Amino acid sequence: MWKQYAKIYVNITLFLACLISASLLLYRWLKIKNSQPKPKESRNGDIFSVWNYEGRIAFEDVIEATEDFDIKYCIGTGGYGSVYKAQLPSGRVIALKKLHKMEAEEPSFDKCFKNEVKLLTEVRHKNIVKLYGYCLHQRAMFLIYECMEKGSLFYVLRNEDEAAKLGWRKRVNIVKGIAHALSYLHHDCSLPIVHRDISSNNILLNSDWEAIISDFGTARFLYLDSSNQTVLAGTRGYIAPELAYSMMVNEKCDVYSFGVVALEIIMGEHPGELLSLLPSLPSDSNIMLKDVLDSRLLALNNHVVAQSVILVVKLALACLRSNPKSRPTMKQVCRELVVHKPVPLPQLLQQIPLWHLMHQHICILEQN
Repeated sequence: MWKQYAKIYVNITLFLACLISASLLLYRWLKIKNSQPKPKESRNGDIFSVWNYEGRIAFEDVIEATEDFDIKYCIGTGGYGSVYKAQLPSGRVIALKKLHKMEAEEPSFDKCFKNEVKLLTEVRHKNIVKLYGYCLHQRAMFLIYECMEKGSLFYVLRNEDEAAKLGWRKRVNIVKGIAHALSYLHHDCSLPIVHRDISSNNILLNSDWEAIISDFGTARFLYLDSSNQTVLAGTRGYIAPELAYSMMVNEKCDVYSFGVVALEIIMGEHPGELLSLLPSLPSDSNIMLKDVLDSRLLALNNHVVAQSVILVVKLALACLRSNPKSRPTMKQVCRELVVHKPVPLPQLLQQIPLWHLMHQHICILEQN
């Protein structure tokens, strides 16, 4: 019997010895591992890490680049946050829209923030702002975009020096860029998307003077099985008139806003009172095309460019029709901008009445 006890004792002793040895080896390995220098995280590389790593890497870069969101880096305020411009250690210049603490605690602002993230992660178009990343952090909530060097269309049109650089060709191309982006949102996404706040403030210009639509906080999907009733959203002076009484949002609301912006681009300023005059503009009105052209630019002497500008005005006026059903779709607007072929001008620009352009026959729009 004692031999069995002795055997059990030996086995237990061997097991404990092996366990102690293994523990000592593990302890020594962990000590050596912890004493070695840890590889540094790539702090200045991939800004996509803001969402991939919940802000652990790029968040520090953002704080450093903006000096904890110092006011000197602020370049403007959006609908629900401040916009900052910063250069990351990698050299990449970015724009950040930051939700302030009080705004983050407001349910409506928080909803807009998350809505913009959802939409911009699903859309891809060269004339729609690119969302590089976003961060939901205890210290800050922000979105990271590509930075647009020229700023907003609103700013450019109201700055004498910048507006002078924005010649007629560039202005026509800006209108085309906005039209293509809206057509994509309305007709080429899995569900139609309405922006609901198209204005010159939300059109950004890159280094090539191309239009980039931004600020998707109030944008929404359109569902076929829904009434799509909504609260009023948008910027005063750009909102479709029917929204004031129907509260029913659809693509034609964006079409109206596009018409306002297109006229603003040609006029160099917001159309203002002209919008209220258009629905009842008499045939003998003395408002001429030349009266709505930005006087800061040289006269339209180039035949092809003049035709393009006239076409933009025609389309803008069609988009501003009171009855939403009589407005063209953005797909029709794009098609007209693409297939339009210059024809001889019937008369001098100085002699073309605005009323004539409002009622001139445009086949592609009458198919609406």
